[in-house]
Amino acid sequence: MKSNTVSSEYIPPAKPYFPPSDIDEFKSSVDKILRSGMLTLGEFTKQFEQAFALSANVKHAIAVNSGTSALEIALRTQRIQPGDEIVVPTNTFGATAAAVVFSGGRPVITDIDSQTLTINAEIVEKTITKRTRGVMAVHIGGLICPDIAQIKRVCDDHGLFLIEDAAHAHGSTMDGKSAGSFGAAGCFSFYPTKVITSGEGGVITTNSDDIDSTARILRDQGKESFNSNRIIMVGYNWRIPEFCAALGILQLKRLPEFIESRNRIARTYDKWLDEKGVERLITPGSARNNYYKYTFFLPERIDRDRFKALCKQRGVGFGGEVYWPPLHKQPAYQEYISGNVSFKTADDRCQRMVNPPMYSQMTMDQAERVLQVTQEVLSELGGI
Repeated sequence: MKSNTVSSEYIPPAKPYFPPSDIDEFKSSVDKILRSGMLTLGEFTKQFEQAFALSANVKHAIAVNSGTSALEIALRTQRIQPGDEIVVPTNTFGATAAAVVFSGGRPVITDIDSQTLTINAEIVEKTITKRTRGVMAVHIGGLICPDIAQIKRVCDDHGLFLIEDAAHAHGSTMDGKSAGSFGAAGCFSFYPTKVITSGEGGVITTNSDDIDSTARILRDQGKESFNSNRIIMVGYNWRIPEFCAALGILQLKRLPEFIESRNRIARTYDKWLDEKGVERLITPGSARNNYYKYTFFLPERIDRDRFKALCKQRGVGFGGEVYWPPLHKQPAYQEYISGNVSFKTADDRCQRMVNPPMYSQMTMDQAERVLQVTQEVLSELGGI
């Protein structure tokens, strides 16, 4: 660890990265798009979809305008009926539950596994009722839900669909299998903070021909085809612009190197936290974590807001948690909370998690600086 020297450099929680060569290529792509006059659902969208399907090892990838849209479309392909219940872990962004509501279902919000921060097969089994139609498994911070294979078996045994909220998990794997390939569909986000970004955008992955064709209809106002005005389903404008697809293509090519870079930083964090006895989220040896977010847990006696504020004063920005507040504490979702469900685990884990800076061009010197500041602040607050 370096000496206690004040640094003027601010290390942000996240930062997108566009190498100069990619910026030049993107400019060329923009020129091609503008000259073609095809600004949406054109050749760049097709190329992006083909490349992402190959990357995720699935048959189909459908590009849309956001990860939120991807979630709603994936759910609507399941033809949910009023009263259908969908199991959703409390530790997720509001879009996961909102997509259930907008698709016509009712989210059933559950507690989480203390070690994985998402649902497990036991939680799913306990939550299933005669009204349950499906399960949303949420991959947290780039780590695929470690119990995903068993959750899939539970879903199959009960005739339920499984949808992966893989907004964080581009390029992540579990037992050699890619995020977005476990369930009926996977849903990804390309928001600017993600490991790879298209500015705004999302993708649905699936091996189902029916889901693929239905999703393509839904994303374009429910029309039977792009050049037709015959509406065969009630859809919406969920199209991705060609400019976003062009940027997505370039970022996707960088995904392997981005993941490797983030894993180098994560190993540095791991070593230091383990030496200090600070608890962290563990990535199983069978998993490849893209480390969209790195998560560790503050001791119970430490006030998180105070910790983050002191770190920021010293030039280190800790990011938004994954997640706080969890769904069961969000005012909009109180009507979906069952009175007999305990959220004891989420209440503890979600309020103690913190996420230090993590981005693809981060240097080892910056990582050391993050740990130096973390040690200073934890010592000041009596945490170590």
